[in-house]
Amino acid sequence: MGLVVQKYGGSSVADAEGIKRVAKRIVEAKKNGHQVVVVVSAMGDTTDELIDLAEQVSPMPSGREFDMLLTAGERISMALLAMAIKNLGHSAQSFTGSQAGVITDSVHNKARIIDVTPGRIRTALDEGNIAIVAGFQGVSQDKKDITTLGRGGSDTTAVALAAALDAEVCEIYTDVDGVFTADPRVVKKAKKIDWIAFEDMLELAASGSKVLLHRCVEYARRYNIPIHVRSSFSGLQGTWVSSEPLVQKTQQQGDQKVEQAIISGVAHDTSEAKVTVVGVPDKPGEAAAIFRAIADAEINIDMIVQNVSAATTGLTDISFTLPKTEGRKAIDALEKAKSVIGFESLRYDDQIGKISLVGAGMKTNPGVTAGFFEALTDAGVNIELISTSEIRISVVTRADDVNDAVRAVHTAFGLDSDSDEAVVYGGTGR
Repeated sequence: MGLVVQKYGGSSVADAEGIKRVAKRIVEAKKNGHQVVVVVSAMGDTTDELIDLAEQVSPMPSGREFDMLLTAGERISMALLAMAIKNLGHSAQSFTGSQAGVITDSVHNKARIIDVTPGRIRTALDEGNIAIVAGFQGVSQDKKDITTLGRGGSDTTAVALAAALDAEVCEIYTDVDGVFTADPRVVKKAKKIDWIAFEDMLELAASGSKVLLHRCVEYARRYNIPIHVRSSFSGLQGTWVSSEPLVQKTQQQGDQKVEQAIISGVAHDTSEAKVTVVGVPDKPGEAAAIFRAIADAEINIDMIVQNVSAATTGLTDISFTLPKTEGRKAIDALEKAKSVIGFESLRYDDQIGKISLVGAGMKTNPGVTAGFFEALTDAGVNIELISTSEIRISVVTRADDVNDAVRAVHTAFGLDSDSDEAVVYGGTGR
């Protein structure tokens, strides 16, 4: 048997009982002959509580100290889990991100992994231990400061360790039974997907699906690490995310590949805001100046739409979406560059939502686009922005319309399950 990396989210280790349940599952994998490396998140809402505490002490804490604070949550989880495993008669050692060799850049609060040097993890495994690693954190390459990887960083930690250790699979344990065709908290009849390609999962993750983070899937695709998304609350098979279709055994036909559906699913995101730059001179270089100002402020943007310029004024409007958390920074950056760009005004709207239809078969199946917009029309949903790729259609609408829009599109494309409703064991979908 080979090496497996298991990652457990905050809902799976939310309390002492959850930690003991997870410990039993880890020990079972060890008994089956695997070497086991475990990546763990902070317990339940610990990270949110630490953020609230920091805001009470200081409205603008320094990035370095903020990271030092936030990493405490994972350190608590890893130590408790190691204790629980030892109580079951198996040896375990816990490691912080820096001890595990997770090397990052120096950007606090949203660092990116540069390298993983898991020498101490290999030694622990060779000595017969189960290795428990604190997710979401690392150490900067230059200053050796503690860094955090941003929300969902534990998923990325797990895949990065799996790649560095040449693991057979990276198992992501959460509080749902796998990846569904829509958020089961919004669409009760969402179907569990047996297998999905990296490309489709990347689009779903980038479009708001919360089960896996975009950076995690990106890393797995780059190093071809199969991901198995499953629940820590049940023993059911989950969803495989990989480059090649899952092969499963059937009684009648023997080994058979699980083919991907035309439509993989519907994702939604209400964490974004829209900025409209009004009255931009319609001439070369203006758009470049706008997005250079945004880039210099280290802000990631999503959708971009430019209107047709007015013939009488020669001016146009440019709209783009970005995370709500970056809204104030974007407005400030553009205001500073106003004299250079020469726009008239700025509009900011944080009451929007994005709905995306994702599927590898969309480009070869006529009528998908028409069916998508007809479903939104029938639900009385107005569209503000449209963006497409080869395997995705995304629209921006009012935040209040998002849930109705998701359910309407999900039903229109025959994605509703005929069986029991999807279960969210922990209540968060992660």
